[in-house]
Amino acid sequence: MAPETRPIFRAVATSTRPLYQLLRCINFAPRVHVQITEEGIRFQADNSRVMQGMRVVFLDKVLFSAFAVNLPASRDGEEPEHPNFQIPLSSLLEVLQIFGAVDNATRAQRAEQDPYRSNLRNYRPDAFSNQALGISGTCTLLYAEEGDPFKITIEEAGVKTTAGLTTYMPELPDDIPFDRDDLAFKIIMQSRSLLDSIAEISPTAPLKLTITVSKTSPFLSLSGTGDLGSSAVDFARGRELLETFSISERWSQSYRFDFIKNATEAMRIASKVSLRGDGQGVLSVQLMVEMEGGKPSFMDFRFVPFVSHDDEDDDDERGASDRSE
Repeated sequence: MAPETRPIFRAVATSTRPLYQLLRCINFAPRVHVQITEEGIRFQADNSRVMQGMRVVFLDKVLFSAFAVNLPASRDGEEPEHPNFQIPLSSLLEVLQIFGAVDNATRAQRAEQDPYRSNLRNYRPDAFSNQALGISGTCTLLYAEEGDPFKITIEEAGVKTTAGLTTYMPELPDDIPFDRDDLAFKIIMQSRSLLDSIAEISPTAPLKLTITVSKTSPFLSLSGTGDLGSSAVDFARGRELLETFSISERWSQSYRFDFIKNATEAMRIASKVSLRGDGQGVLSVQLMVEMEGGKPSFMDFRFVPFVSHDDEDDDDERGASDRSE
């Protein structure tokens, strides 16, 4: 009797809530790139056409009660490659909430939109929610072999549902390079402060967001200009706002505002955020999310500077003028 073949990957989580919370923060592209490693699962979403923004969520193995990776033996003695494929992230999110799993991020968003919100309303789960009733459940992720569907099995109160998501050939582009050896500045602050500043600028519908960091006041400035006007938010250097502030020289860059705004869901559930900029103008936004009963999880967002078509046209005109002379 032939021995049973072990799957390439199998992981079990006792709750879908942390998985759903983290993954919904990068649900922008039709498909997401997945890479399975011995330390966890990496999900990357990006704007593949222009590669102006990249979002990464890493699900550490500590989020799972069981986590096993069995890489197939490689040929010629080389190290085996980690599984790499694409799946539709929206479908995965639908499966994760198939039993109505309570989502703290959604509840927080509703709270922000509630005009009658007060400190007395803490948005506890409904009396008949799974958490209030004490219903236990498990979520199993399975990738049997290369080319197979990515399977999710959710079981709660004796009800089991299995879904298989079609996997696609990976088209993972190169990461947006960030030069840590050419660091222009580093700021660590409460995520809530950054979220509030983006919310203040958003009503003007700006096309781009300009971030300026300097050694003198205002130390950190965010500004946006749109058809409805302009607005700016300045931060003092006080530790209550900027926990860490390190700068080598004045730094100012602009980015697509809608790309930055897409990160607000991650800011909403994160406790702290680290902002860093390098000499090339690449912006790194790392967010720390505190998970129940485990070490923090991190999300990494990277953005390249905004380049308008007008700037490109001006450059072309200058080049033509120089050639004519």
